[in-house]
Amino acid sequence: MELHWKELIPGDQYVVSVDGPFNEGDRKVLTLLYQPLIGPLCISLYMTLKNQLEENRLLSEPVSHYFLMNILDENLKNIYYARLKLEAIGLLETFVKTEDETRSFLYKLNVPLSASQFFSDGLLNIYLYQKIGRDYYNRLRHSFIDKPINLTEYEKTTKAFHEIFHSANPLAVMKNADIEIENPNTIIQSRGEPAPIIIEQDLFDFDLLFAGINEQIVPLNAFTPQVKHVITTLSFLYGIDPIQMKHLVIEARTEQHTIDIEKLRKAARDWYSIEHYNKLPQLVDRIQSPVYHSAIDQPRTQEERLIRYLETVSPRKLLEDLSDGSEPSTSDIRLIEEVMLKQKLTPGVTNVLIQYCLLRTDMKLQKTYVEKIASHWSRKKIKTVPEAMELAKNEHRQYIEWQQTKKEKKQPVTRKPIRTEKVPSWFDNKETTETPIDIEKFEEEKRKMEERLKKYK
Repeated sequence: MELHWKELIPGDQYVVSVDGPFNEGDRKVLTLLYQPLIGPLCISLYMTLKNQLEENRLLSEPVSHYFLMNILDENLKNIYYARLKLEAIGLLETFVKTEDETRSFLYKLNVPLSASQFFSDGLLNIYLYQKIGRDYYNRLRHSFIDKPINLTEYEKTTKAFHEIFHSANPLAVMKNADIEIENPNTIIQSRGEPAPIIIEQDLFDFDLLFAGINEQIVPLNAFTPQVKHVITTLSFLYGIDPIQMKHLVIEARTEQHTIDIEKLRKAARDWYSIEHYNKLPQLVDRIQSPVYHSAIDQPRTQEERLIRYLETVSPRKLLEDLSDGSEPSTSDIRLIEEVMLKQKLTPGVTNVLIQYCLLRTDMKLQKTYVEKIASHWSRKKIKTVPEAMELAKNEHRQYIEWQQTKKEKKQPVTRKPIRTEKVPSWFDNKETTETPIDIEKFEEEKRKMEERLKKYK
């Protein structure tokens, strides 16, 4: 059973809440800045939830998830994954309440970052830059910028408060107006500030970082919560381990024994540019997202252990492991990146593709062959490792024909070779060539012959 069925069913009720009113600028930010990163379905889900709130209300009426399935014309699985993306990017918070084995959800909408906050975020703006390119990024950024008005050409005539109003006794005014100073059951609409994207600090090993830094060089009190947040974000964004982060922190220290955050960010960018040839990081999951993990709690068989491995390793690490720790070639990395971005394959599915194609093509990644299978899996909307494995087993004969067709175009085949095809271990006994079957028949005939000989003896 799919993971989303454990978390959500169509009959579950939900209500929508919001901190405060939205403005027209939010719509523009969502459409032009957030949508390239999370996709149109996520934005449609967000706007649908928002429009369920009646004007000047902070809480919607309860409805079931059947409503979302009908209004968005999407299945619950896609809606669930879109919801997770909204949560991850900070636009939605989800709360659940269970009563008498019945679940009900509260979806709390958060206002998006302002354009100014977005372009200075240090995480989302870099992903947007990589997604749409420098020219469109600069053009988009310019569309949110207004030139400040030169006030020196004007004369200020604004009246002050005390020039227009006079004050009476405030207690008398309240008493006469019978105003409730405090009522905990009422809420005055206000708009809260949107929260920035937070990377959990548990993802970074600060103990290892502190162990490698002399406290006389960088004291521990220099690692303020803000500094730790920046270190965690930079580590996630650029893939910097604690050992390398130590050098960047030392480089960003000041004479006052503090850490200059801007220097630290610049040092991280410079390090990444040197390591990756001036390329910026891309918005792709390093490993398979948990929402696409199989429902295997404790792997027991060899295939289950392999599934767990492919779900928890990055494509780059898989290539390294298959090469006994050697650094993958630039062409292989570029090919895998192109496949993941163009065909929108998840990292786990990409891992299955890598393993299958390497074993089929004598441990070489042939661009045309990889792209053709990747395109097929993309059209099939394969998202999980087990789905990719099953499709590879079922379509193995077709993939062999693709490969043979390519070879025949290059060189005429004069005779049909008899050989055993190389396939991954998770194929079990689903070989498509006839050689293994011939061997089984041969062994069976051999066994019968031996039994006859025994009788004669």
